[in-house]
Amino acid sequence: MSKCNIDHSFEDVQNKLALQKKHIPKSLYEAIESYLNPSIPQLKLNELFHYLKKYDLVSPEERTVRNAGMQSLIE
Repeated sequence: MSKCNIDHSFEDVQNKLALQKKHIPKSLYEAIESYLNPSIPQLKLNELFHYLKKYDLVSPEERTVRNAGMQSLIE
């Protein structure tokens, strides 16, 4: 994924997660939803936002990579 210099807010990440809900595996969606809170470090919010960005448009292979990245980020 490309680097981005924009800081994404907690609300940005919540909104992006909601938009991608039907495309993300249910267990991963629920884990991310449980993990999200306003005190998450900015770097993690930014990473999570970019994993979610255009998730619905990427290939199945890229989804697998992103799923693993999101899972490791929230553990």
